Amino acid sequence: MPLLREGTAIGLFLLHRAAVRPFTEKQIKLVETFADQAVIAIENARLFEAEQQRTRELSESLEQQTATSEVLQVISSSPGDLQPVFATMLENAVRICDAKLGALYRREAHRVRLVAMHGVEPALKEKLQGRLLRPAPNTVLGRIARIKETVHIADVLAEQGFFETPAGFDGPHLALQAGARTLLGVPMLREKELVGDVLIYRQDVRPFTDKQSSW
Repeated sequence: MPLLREGTAIGLFLLHRAAVRPFTEKQIKLVETFADQAVIAIENARLFEAEQQRTRELSESLEQQTATSEVLQVISSSPGDLQPVFATMLENAVRICDAKLGALYRREAHRVRLVAMHGVEPALKEKLQGRLLRPAPNTVLGRIARIKETVHIADVLAEQGFFETPAGFDGPHLALQAGARTLLGVPMLREKELVGDVLIYRQDVRPFTDKQSSW
């Protein structure tokens, strides 16, 4: 028995007997009624899920708008101090993207300086804050420098060449020491010039969505 919604088959109601014994007209009508009820149940579930999805999207949009507003408020209240701006940006990015850690780097020629962190252990933060590094080519920072686009690594342990550090370069220190597995790196561009990087990390293998990558 087909499950029809506006003439389109969305499922199948199938009954079997182990013996040769045709169904009666009354039984067939009963199954048709069950099929109609199943279609109603499926449609109700679809509408409910669609409404839930709209609610989630509205909630995410409101959260992003709130986060953007917070950053703009900090920028306007601290025009000469970048540190609170960086801290607010990282805090919001980590929270909204359901990440664990965040780091912000500023580009200085062919090197990067770690200027802000979020969710990092105090001892590690003290050790790495302000360090000037020359990132290895296969790290997130190295790849961003080449392509000036967002870099997403689902699992650093499965990423070929990620931990290779040629002479004269620095390895993925923060990622290694903070136990990061999934990484997302976003370039900070000013008129196509790379001026910095925002990185967020997860300590489990759980890729970021396209929406999270673009936020």
